Amino acid sequence: MLGLLTTATEQISKMKSLDPIAKQVSSWVSKATSPAAVKNALSGTWLDHPLHPMATDVPIGAWTMATTLDVCGGESTQTAAQHLVGIGVLTSLPAAASGASDWSDTIGKNRRIGLVHAVGNSVGTTMQVASWCARRSGRHRLGVGLSFLGLGATMGATYLGGHLSFARGVNVNHTAFEAPVRKWTDVAAADDVTEGQLVRVNANKTPVMLTRHKGQLRALSATCVHAGGALDEGHIDKDCVVCPLHQSTFRLSDGKPVRGPATMEQPTWDVQTMDGRIQVKSAA
Repeated sequence: MLGLLTTATEQISKMKSLDPIAKQVSSWVSKATSPAAVKNALSGTWLDHPLHPMATDVPIGAWTMATTLDVCGGESTQTAAQHLVGIGVLTSLPAAASGASDWSDTIGKNRRIGLVHAVGNSVGTTMQVASWCARRSGRHRLGVGLSFLGLGATMGATYLGGHLSFARGVNVNHTAFEAPVRKWTDVAAADDVTEGQLVRVNANKTPVMLTRHKGQLRALSATCVHAGGALDEGHIDKDCVVCPLHQSTFRLSDGKPVRGPATMEQPTWDVQTMDGRIQVKSAA
């Protein structure tokens, strides 16, 4: 069974016929979520944690509990099951919005898988809406059947979502496995880093971005936590650095994200000059 799911997912990732509609829908979503306040809210920047995986637990949990009551309960649990279906429908809205925002930052295979993931979730939610309407009108058995179908579609979509995160690394911390550098390490000549310039160096094997801002040297990990973009290819905006991939924006002083889609802090580095050379080490 797992082999079939893996094969199906791989086939979806190769379906270039999905690209035109995926590109168009992604463009619409990107425009809708371009304001910083909207992007931050849907990404989870304000939580210091991605919002989508948290938001999906509520509707999936509600629909699963409704189905459990349908199977194990009796007539006395029918009203509770109907309420749970309704709760799942309502809470699926922020889950869908946050997922769409995350998906709009993907490309290629990830975008194709994400599109089918979204379609599966849409089918599942539509089934649950129909189930709620059937239950409300007294057609309980029809409502139960629709909930089963809806939950099945949602579970299939959930598999694809998990594949995106855990197999393809979408929206995970791309600096999570950087080895810390505990000792001061020589990386560049002090004269090589001028005001406002972004310079990429290596501390042992870890890429580091150096800049001089308002006369003070700053250092952050060069790999963006969100999607692995090269921060040294971005630009300075006020007291922040902007990633060139998706415009995630981090404070130079402490790596705090001030604009999504990034939700986690960019690792900072201690920096000093010694005999005309710049030295760095991982921040304590």
